[in-house]
Amino acid sequence: MSLLAMALGQSAGSNPSSVPLAASSGEGFESPGVTDFWQPLIGEGAWAITRASFLMVLSVVLLAWVMTAVARKLTVVPGKAQFAAEAGYNLVRNGLGREVIGSPDFLRFLPLLVTLFFLIIVNNVFAIVPVIQFPTMSRVGFPAALALVVFVVFHYVAIKKKGFVPYLKSLVPPGLPGWLVPFIFLLELVTYFFTRPVTLALRLFGNMFAGHLLLLLFTLGGEYMLLHSDAPVLQVLSVGSFAGSFVMTAFELLVEVLQAYIFTLLTALYIAGSLADEH
Repeated sequence: MSLLAMALGQSAGSNPSSVPLAASSGEGFESPGVTDFWQPLIGEGAWAITRASFLMVLSVVLLAWVMTAVARKLTVVPGKAQFAAEAGYNLVRNGLGREVIGSPDFLRFLPLLVTLFFLIIVNNVFAIVPVIQFPTMSRVGFPAALALVVFVVFHYVAIKKKGFVPYLKSLVPPGLPGWLVPFIFLLELVTYFFTRPVTLALRLFGNMFAGHLLLLLFTLGGEYMLLHSDAPVLQVLSVGSFAGSFVMTAFELLVEVLQAYIFTLLTALYIAGSLADEH
């Protein structure tokens, strides 16, 4: 088996022997699927320690170590790590916190926004890091947990500022005809308590899952056509599949950064809405 096939077998979490096995049995190419993203390392079932769980812990340790090291050795002329940390921090602080939430309220939410941004972006970029090659957020439980934190925060902020009943009343824009108020209230209630957290989680999960699945499909397909096909035409066409995998890798990096930004931006927007006096 080639090194490429071994690496991809690790990335997809599939049986490393699946590709050559399929070829030798004459069953053709076996495309990656949903089950390839379930990779338990210790134990089985709902309580198993999975590869995604391990990577989440690794990202927390890595971020804590880098941020602590950068903070202890701040210099006027920043090194690469300090430059990257400051660039991300300034983007969230000035571009999202200050611009969206406004001064001075954004300062108390800055730790949450910065943590979300760096945690998501590191776990997303894991998808294209050699050897690791797995996006943590392709397991829906992780974006759902982050969305739940955001859900609790922006509702807590609004209820603390306005009170529970006034907060519910503020969901309806002022000036509406009386007969329209119940319909708008129900619509806004569903939006605030269901649509927002669900779409926040599914957007991140869907992009990471679909992007990595396409990357696997291009790479594994190219490897199968080149090494396990007897047809010369398919061996030539494998070049196009490998070229597509390189393009998809660059595109996935863009999506990974963009999704971390969008998740943090929506969090800031929801908090800003909770602090606003009117709908």
